[in-house]
Amino acid sequence: MKFGIAAKIAAIPVFSILVYGLSLRGNATQLAERTVLEEAAAGAATYVEFNIEPTREEVEQIIAENNAWKNPGAIVMADVYSSVNVRMEPSEEAELAGKLYKDCGGYILEYTDTWTKIESGKLVGWVRNDYLMFGDEAKAAAEEVGTYRATVNTTTLRVRMEPSTEAGCSGMVAEGDVYEVVSQEGGWVAIDFEGDNGYIKSEYADISFHLDYGETIQAIREREEAEARAKAEAAARQARQAAAAAAAKQEATAAAARQEAERYQNYGSYAAEASDVVLLGALIQCEAGNQPYEGKVAVGAVVMNRLRSGAYPNTLYGVIYASHQFSPAGCGALDRRIANGVSASCLQAAQEALNGYSNVGNATHFRRTGAHDGIVIAGHVFW
Repeated sequence: MKFGIAAKIAAIPVFSILVYGLSLRGNATQLAERTVLEEAAAGAATYVEFNIEPTREEVEQIIAENNAWKNPGAIVMADVYSSVNVRMEPSEEAELAGKLYKDCGGYILEYTDTWTKIESGKLVGWVRNDYLMFGDEAKAAAEEVGTYRATVNTTTLRVRMEPSTEAGCSGMVAEGDVYEVVSQEGGWVAIDFEGDNGYIKSEYADISFHLDYGETIQAIREREEAEARAKAEAAARQARQAAAAAAAKQEATAAAARQEAERYQNYGSYAAEASDVVLLGALIQCEAGNQPYEGKVAVGAVVMNRLRSGAYPNTLYGVIYASHQFSPAGCGALDRRIANGVSASCLQAAQEALNGYSNVGNATHFRRTGAHDGIVIAGHVFW
């Protein structure tokens, strides 16, 4: 086809006349298609077909491209300060399907002028459009908070210090473990391994783009029940320890009893907070075990900032485990770290963060350096 270039003022009447003359699905369809073409013709340098009537397919292609941001499969992001309810039906009165938190996203299943049906991980339901970002705005938000992640697809795998099978070994990872991707080159994937670069062969990892997803009502209930069980078990252990200590005190001499009382008092003070300290310390070691102490404290501060922000669940356990926002929690690496013990420096960093100290202000995110602007501490940037 031959095209001519026309100024945008001249282009609009040409499209208007051409579209008005189409024999399409009726006046309403003609009006919608004419509007789309008029808007398309309003560009600074518009190409116009002279003396050629556009086909139905050409008109439908322009309409489809113009509406791509709301088509099934297009990305959406939460536009909230805390969270938004996801409903089973497009109504404020409908049953809750789950919650979509700040910085979480998903994909369009069905769009209407008021409500949009989305898929966010396992969460499927309707959200009012007022609480969503669409199109370029959603893409920009997703690029800012999303990451590429590598999921290990073999039983056990060595993590190398350099991209070579001859390089030293930083540690071992297991099938199903998930790590943030730093870079890919020459058949190797550089992953964020405890806050430092570790290298694994590309063939042993599945790479995918990761967004934080919302939580279903069932997932929220299961998480809260698991947290309640953990607290009950911790309280029972503490009660048994207290009873055992009390029995020991009764059998000891007065001097021994005083020594035991002093030892128990100190231990009891630690035990009351031990579950949170160990949980946060284990996450710090998974995310920043190879970082200097300041970097470990900063990771702990990010978790506590999320807890205080109101934009995430209101318990430490909930923040760490909600919608798999921290990959070690979702793949089982965090549980293994707790079982195998947490380093003293990571426990100390966790305690500082729990006490309210932050060396990264109100930052609620962190990533390897080079991926974002913010406060840089060793290998991570915080914002």
